[in-house]
This record gives sequence, structure tokens and C-alpha cells, in this order.
Amino acid sequence: MVTKHIYIIRHGETDFNKKGYVQGNSVDSNLNKTGIDQSLDFFNKYNHIAFDKIYTSSLKRTLQSVQPFVNLGIPFEQLSGLNEISWGEKEGRPLTPQDNLNHKKLLNEWNSGNYHYKLADAESPFEVAQRQRLAMHYILSNQSEDNVLICTHGRAMKILVSTLMDEPLKDMDQYEHSNLALYHLAYSNKKFRIIQANDTRHLANVKIKDHAK
Repeated sequence: MVTKHIYIIRHGETDFNKKGYVQGNSVDSNLNKTGIDQSLDFFNKYNHIAFDKIYTSSLKRTLQSVQPFVNLGIPFEQLSGLNEISWGEKEGRPLTPQDNLNHKKLLNEWNSGNYHYKLADAESPFEVAQRQRLAMHYILSNQSEDNVLICTHGRAMKILVSTLMDEPLKDMDQYEHSNLALYHLAYSNKKFRIIQANDTRHLANVKIKDHAK
């Protein structure tokens, strides 16, 4: 059976990342100068791989992160199932002390196994995992695509990798991420294994800050 190689990256840095603001699903921001440099560094390291297809979320910061590959003529498709989790009304603004308390409560609920818990007007990890499963079913069903590049988001990446590895979402924070970090997974016999995790060695020439939202 042919092994598929799935390369999953988080988008490059945006000004919202730099300021520590939550972007989530509603803020459709652009990469900043550092983010563009990060995308070029990733391209320079991995442009030898013959990607059959590129998949991004519907938010432009993910497409901008893989634009150098798209410029080569590699087919790409945007899937809303790969979008970042919705954080509700706290997206796109400075966080308040109450926001921080709410976030602590949120993480405590998730870590205890309550994956349906969410803030007002937000999205739960269970809901994110559901739409990601649909997106990945579509991606994996394309049997001619042996090398696939996926660009998604921070929390979405934690949920996605946990789901692909068939692990409980309460353990998702073990999958750390940085802007333009790489998770390389191999898929065969309906199972995934991790080859590279949160790999940022390609960003040696970029000042890296780990902005988690």
C-alpha cells in the first residue's frame, strides 16, 4: 500500500500574533514581514518535495504562507474545515483580565474531557474536530495525491494532529506549535505516524516568537 505523506504547517506570523491578539475564525489577517520571511524559509527548505496538492483554510494568512509553492503551479484548494477555532467575541482585540479568566476556565474544561465546552459565540473542540474529519476524509480520498501540504492554524493544528493520531483531545496541548512550524505525518494502513513534530529548523534565519493564538 502506498504511504501518503502529509505535511501540516501553521501559518506565518501576522501583526495580530505579534501583538498577542486572538485571531480565530473571524479575523482574516495578512502575514507581516516576519511571516513572509518564514514562508520563504519554509519554501527554500522544502521546495524539493513534489507536492501533488496544497490545502489551506479559507483564511488568507494560510494561503499567503504557501504562496511560493502555489507560484510554482502546484494545485491548491481552500477548505473551511481547516479554519481556526472560533474564539467568539474576544477575537481581534486586546485581551482583558476577564478574558484570561474565561480562557483558563475553558482550558480546564477541555483538559477534563469536556470537549463540548465553549464560550459565547465560539466553537468547541468537538465541533472543530467534526469539520476537520470531513476535510481530511476528502483529502485522503484523493488517491493520486501522495505528498500533500496542508496549512492551518494554531489551535486547529493541535486538534487536528490529536484526531489523526487517535488520541483524546484533552491531551492536545502536547502538540506544541510555532508560526510556520511543521508536523510531517506518514499515513498507511489507515494509521498515521509522526515523523517531524513542531519542526522549526527551517526558520534558523528568522527571529521566532511563539504566539499561540
